[in-house]
Amino acid sequence: MRRNPLGVRYVDLHRVCEHYFGPARQTGSSHAIFRTPWPGDPRVNIQSDHGKAKAYQVRQVLAAIERKESINAEAEQTDDGR
Repeated sequence: MRRNPLGVRYVDLHRVCEHYFGPARQTGSSHAIFRTPWPGDPRVNIQSDHGKAKAYQVRQVLAAIERKESINAEAEQTDDGR
């Protein structure tokens, strides 16, 4: 996904989002919206473009995954320090 964001199928990106963020809070339209665990703009929005994921949305999903993993790593360090 990082090397070729243009070549990602929508269904594959949807599965990745479900794995990291749980089920979509909105489906049935052209968009699937996933909730993220941080305040501010707490969502990831993806949509199909003729079966492919939009490249900019793939990059946004990757950034959200990195942010979530960073938050989880910080929480684990805090828990280990007790």
